[in-house]
Amino acid sequence: MAEVDGATLLARSLKQQGVQFMFGIVGFPVGPIAAAAQEAGITYLGMRNEQSASYAAQAVGYLTGRPGACLVVSGPGVVHGLAGLANAQQNCWPMILIGGASPVYQNGMGAFQEERQVQIASPFCKFAHAVEHVHRIPFYVEMAVRYSIYGRPGATYLDMPDDIILGKVDEAKVHAAATVAEPPRFQAMAEDIDKALNTLEAAERPLVIVGKGMGWSRAEDEVRKFIDRTRLPFLASPMGKGVMDDNHPLSVGAARSHALAEADVIFLMGARLNWIMHFGLPPRFNKKVRIIQLDISPEAISQNVPAEVALVGDGRAIVGQLNKALESRQWFYPKDTPWHQAIAEKSAANAKQIQPMIDDDSAPTNYYRAFKDITAWLPKNAVIVGEGANTMDIGRTQMANADARLRLDAGTYGTMGIGMGFTIAAAVAHPDRPIVSVFGDAAIGFSGMEIETACRYKLPVKIIVLNNGGIGSGMAEFPDDRSTLPPRAMTIGSGYEKVMEAFGGKGFYVDDPKDLRAALDAALAHDGPALVNVKLHHAAGRKPQQFGWHTT
Repeated sequence: MAEVDGATLLARSLKQQGVQFMFGIVGFPVGPIAAAAQEAGITYLGMRNEQSASYAAQAVGYLTGRPGACLVVSGPGVVHGLAGLANAQQNCWPMILIGGASPVYQNGMGAFQEERQVQIASPFCKFAHAVEHVHRIPFYVEMAVRYSIYGRPGATYLDMPDDIILGKVDEAKVHAAATVAEPPRFQAMAEDIDKALNTLEAAERPLVIVGKGMGWSRAEDEVRKFIDRTRLPFLASPMGKGVMDDNHPLSVGAARSHALAEADVIFLMGARLNWIMHFGLPPRFNKKVRIIQLDISPEAISQNVPAEVALVGDGRAIVGQLNKALESRQWFYPKDTPWHQAIAEKSAANAKQIQPMIDDDSAPTNYYRAFKDITAWLPKNAVIVGEGANTMDIGRTQMANADARLRLDAGTYGTMGIGMGFTIAAAVAHPDRPIVSVFGDAAIGFSGMEIETACRYKLPVKIIVLNNGGIGSGMAEFPDDRSTLPPRAMTIGSGYEKVMEAFGGKGFYVDDPKDLRAALDAALAHDGPALVNVKLHHAAGRKPQQFGWHTT
């Protein structure tokens, strides 16, 4: 039979396993892999930074259900890609990092960019291995894909030495691998389903927290049926937004702190009691709260707060079980309870508190006034990417999602730098949807050169930069002695829209809120990448918070 080289065999194996997209930067020794990927029918996007490539690969994995691939050169390239590997692992998103390496026969000799890549990747992923024979490439690709999507999703790493990439083998000697099937959907024990429903029925102040695990498991239909049937109030995690429509009347997003602190029974539905949920501990939570926990990982049960009921398995399957069990029950949570009333009153009070900022037409503007126009303009079917501190946090409260897996932001790891990688991933995964990314000016600096990537591939992404000239806050003017600039300060009035224009996109600058909506409309109408740079007041910030963000 004919011979096949390692690059071609790797590309064919990835394609067989359902990998649709590869993001990377070519160089020694991985150039042949990128070319082979295109030949095999995998969409390859050349990025400007390995970190952005790794962030794009994992976002594609979450959006499509099969891992994206990130291709990097040896040594420093792999080290740069580790940022995305770690983020994917913490965020529970599937990706495969493919690192080039020096030839095997040069190991230990001080080869070009030689590094212990499998060892350094291992702490940040579920599976890491060097490919030592060309004929075993399909075997390792199958493992990398399977580990990335089975159980709790996450990251994997494959090390590809130069002599394996260029090496050839008779196709008859290739170790063929079966295509990895969709992840199995495990159900909970029937007695635990009944126990969970009994606990919810006994609650005075129940709350469901819907996490991104439900988005990953494609459980939105089952979750919506469950909430509509039980009439339980719910809170979406930052990337659980859209599993239930944020504008659903049972959403407690506008009274988040109150709902968390007062609930006596909480159903963790594909969410974790980590820092985002204040560890489930007082003062943010009731010290006597009872927990029902649905999670795909047994090791996650009772993390930080003991779970009274554990539902271990697939989110879609288990909520389907709950819905089936509810068919024989007459119970639902009444609408006219003091709990519903208290949440409604708190939501109204919070809305009243921010209304003056929403209505403030002074220039430069504030976050809430900017989001007033952004929210009114935002296409309903858009994928929303958010990055920054105040920009992302306020944006979570102001920009609603109606459908699942359409919100991407810093996530569990709190990573800054994900923005343009996520934006490009969303554009290739959802070419039929508008892609809207809202950055703080500090955030766009992490990955702004990927604007060139978006322009090169003519991706019609719409980027908004809320620009207050600093990390958190900026300055009205700079002192003569620049050595005294506070660490948070950035250049006042930076022209980010000009960066977009420099690469062939369309840029807009807005320094008065009355001009914002027209700029947004023009950006959306432009057939290609566009950026709207919005000048904020240098001291713009969030509404007063009862607790600091780090408060347990």
